[in-house]
Amino acid sequence: MSREPNVTLSLGPAPQLVTPVTTRTIMRNVLIALAPCLVASLVLFGLDALRVTATSVVACVLLEWLWCRLRKVPSTVGDLSAAVTGVLLAFNIPAGMPTYMVVVGAFVAIILTKELFGGIGCNFANPAIMGRIVLSIAFPAAMTTWVVPRVTLSSVDAVSSATMLAPSATRIPLWDMFVGTEMGTLGETSALAILVGLAYLLATHTIIWHIPVVYVGLVFVLSALMGLDAPAQVLSGGLMLGAVFMAPDYPTATITPQGKVAYAIGLALITCLIRFWGNMNEGCAYAILFMNLLAPYINELTVDTPLGGTRPSLRVRLRDRGGETHE
Repeated sequence: MSREPNVTLSLGPAPQLVTPVTTRTIMRNVLIALAPCLVASLVLFGLDALRVTATSVVACVLLEWLWCRLRKVPSTVGDLSAAVTGVLLAFNIPAGMPTYMVVVGAFVAIILTKELFGGIGCNFANPAIMGRIVLSIAFPAAMTTWVVPRVTLSSVDAVSSATMLAPSATRIPLWDMFVGTEMGTLGETSALAILVGLAYLLATHTIIWHIPVVYVGLVFVLSALMGLDAPAQVLSGGLMLGAVFMAPDYPTATITPQGKVAYAIGLALITCLIRFWGNMNEGCAYAILFMNLLAPYINELTVDTPLGGTRPSLRVRLRDRGGETHE
């Protein structure tokens, strides 16, 4: 089914909202917000961070361009969404990841997760998350081979602390974890850099606070209730990176404020279930994937009633979602 280059929009009754914000504008804001994480990864992991990030971005952009050429449709690389996916995928990968594995992750993210489902706005899950999950399953050793940061702030032996979420992990000072001088994937170690990016996203109204704040806050509370080191649970793993840059993804997240809160609660519960009782140290990626699949249903249940309209009952809406019709 070919993508039409020219789309005719049918406008309903007034009022209409007109905005200069485009997909390119949004993606540009995300890239700017990701810049502090890129700088932090270069400082912490050196040229390997640049190699992985450059490979991922080039592969994602090139794959999307080739796909458009093969389908003989206008190229969409100019909207910068492929570049954002490339950076996010790189930030979910250790610095020592072999180059060909990075390209495999890019193929999964761009072709299998995004383009085969219709391109930007039609993907069922966040492409970078799918790339990370597939790489974790296909190359588990490479995805858990951590590079020791070049900068350390304490005397803790980083080699013995691959991740603070592991049961045998050595305790790392919280300040080290906040700054990012611990082992992990490129973009997840420095909470400071992620928070700078979050501030920019909020200031430019690229995202709103509901998903990252509720997600991280609830994980903190549940960790404290379980008697765990709640700050370490928040600062370790991919929680901060996922909460700020991947969980609020426009096509795969919920759209209403109340839906975003429900979505974030689901993210926190699944993340904690996997971390506390699962056989994996990290649960953020799988939580985001699972809630991406539930997001359309949450949208359906939380969408506002049009002015002057009537809201169908919950039973009718669920029945319609299942493909049935009613009188």
